[in-house]
Amino acid sequence: MPRPREFDEAEALEGAMNAFWARGFEATSTDDLCTATGLGRSSIYNTFSSKRELFRRTLDHYRLRGAESRAALLEGAADGLDAIRRLLTDVIEDELAHGRRGCLIVNTVAEFGTTDAEISAQVEADSQAYLSAITHVARTGQADGSVTRDRDAHDLAQFVHSTVSGLRVMSRRGAERSALEAVADIAVAAVARR
Repeated sequence: MPRPREFDEAEALEGAMNAFWARGFEATSTDDLCTATGLGRSSIYNTFSSKRELFRRTLDHYRLRGAESRAALLEGAADGLDAIRRLLTDVIEDELAHGRRGCLIVNTVAEFGTTDAEISAQVEADSQAYLSAITHVARTGQADGSVTRDRDAHDLAQFVHSTVSGLRVMSRRGAERSALEAVADIAVAAVARR
């Protein structure tokens, strides 16, 4: 009879996610994962079967966490433009508060490219969900008059999404707060209704 699990799987995923986020997939050793999760090797492999599968599970954990955080952030906005401003400001504050580690999804794209079909599918699912949320915000902003109607809402979402990714990369390379804020200000001005 198998022994019941004696650990919180969500906590283990959070620890593993942070280890992969800090070092990337290849550079994160099993010992790093044991330290990050508080689990022994056998528990990691019995629960998650492989390092790759644990990484895939942490990507899902990251995506869900990010979607919940974004939804809460965007719900409190005064209008569509304010939601976009809040999103960009939150990215900057998150980067500066958490060691400039970038975005786990962007970091994964940089490390894997399109070499792993399953991981690429997870990245694409995250991107589409993010784009859908920003497209909704852009449409809301167009309806309330705060966001330009000169461009398609989905195109504006692509621009904002790319700006978010760019801010994450800028932060990883050590850009000053003022440079990050200048990019965010330019992006907000670009999507604002004139």
